[in-house]
Amino acid sequence: MGDRVADHFTRFNAAVQRKDWTDFLATFTPDAVMSFEGIPVGPFAGRDAIAAAYAEQPPDDTMTCLSDDRNGDDDVVRFTWDTGGSGTLRMTWRDGKVAILSIAFDPR
Repeated sequence: MGDRVADHFTRFNAAVQRKDWTDFLATFTPDAVMSFEGIPVGPFAGRDAIAAAYAEQPPDDTMTCLSDDRNGDDDVVRFTWDTGGSGTLRMTWRDGKVAILSIAFDPR
């Protein structure tokens, strides 16, 4: 797992536990886009919109990275929720921050 992904997961999990998204949101560019595949949520354009989404519907489960397939500024990350379920994050990085985050959950 690459350091940038490890940092992203560490900050996400800490945010879930503390219920404070400030440090996690700092991993996104100001114009970042977060989208979900297969569920009627988002997309969220801009860090402020992403922050509002986390404030309105905060996740309550932490994640573990299973694999990180890196190609330059793009990562395809397989993850598992710590209470069950899994999915894929597609991440595009710019200047060390997440510019695009697409989240797909595996069917249960």
